[in-house]
Amino acid sequence: MRALLALLVVAVVVPARPAIVSKPIPFGARRQAETARYAARHYGLQTWRLEHPRVIVEHYTASDSFSSAWNTFARDSPDAELHELPGTCAHFVIGRDGTIYQLVALNTICRHTVGLNWTAIGIEHVGTSDASVLRNPRQISASLKLTLWLMHRFAISLPNVIGHNESLTSRYHRERFAPWRCQTHGDWVHADMQVYRARLAALARSEHVTLLRTGAPVPTTC
Repeated sequence: MRALLALLVVAVVVPARPAIVSKPIPFGARRQAETARYAARHYGLQTWRLEHPRVIVEHYTASDSFSSAWNTFARDSPDAELHELPGTCAHFVIGRDGTIYQLVALNTICRHTVGLNWTAIGIEHVGTSDASVLRNPRQISASLKLTLWLMHRFAISLPNVIGHNESLTSRYHRERFAPWRCQTHGDWVHADMQVYRARLAALARSEHVTLLRTGAPVPTTC
């Protein structure tokens, strides 16, 4: 009987919600309308709402402070690279000290990864390289806990936790605007994401959380 009860307890274990500090960027009617137009142009969707996210994309900010990232995302200016509105943003930013900040509601599309914004949650890490995050115990611990909680909340599988640099091999990648179809970034390359996913799986095992494993990457024609 005790063994059965233990199995039942393990079966219902869910990852704890990590401490999250709310720091919302302005996202009123104008930005919602800009996002809806963006979604129509790039994904054929007539909405600014994020429904049933299937992917989590890890990023780093290429800056040294949370405030600089927040200011960039709050500004809602055409980005320097692709020159389109709405401005870039991410749902979460994780500081070097491990503080998790939420900038945008999880029912809202954020523009952080070409081809995936329609179905992806974006997590930024304050830093200038994958290695700087992986070597920071407090930051990587917070990142793994946040990602695991989001995976469980939205039934997102381990292969669908990806780095920005892996975006083109996501089975959910789609981009209607031809010049952008092969656009990606250098943050969180495959080798570093293999390390990240291994640590994520180890955290899940330690907390007796079952991970979904479906959804392997697909070949890219780029």
